[in-house]
Amino acid sequence: MDVATTTLAERIARALAGSDHSANANGTEQSASNSVDETWRGYLEQANAILRTIREPSSAMSATGDVRVWSAMIEQAIAEGDAL
Repeated sequence: MDVATTTLAERIARALAGSDHSANANGTEQSASNSVDETWRGYLEQANAILRTIREPSSAMSATGDVRVWSAMIEQAIAEGDAL
């Protein structure tokens, strides 16, 4: 399994920025990478809100895996996001 080199909060923030800027989503820019690089930090509050929302797995998720592992990983992601 691959391991990311950036925090989950940053990746979510970049995805949100990309959604706003890229013509492939809701934006108008054909190449939004520079805009995303310049603006992703402005999406960190939303990214951290998403992380706080997903910290509790659904019943289907909990039936699939270890809830303690999920919770620990999401709590770590929240801490990393808060540190950015």
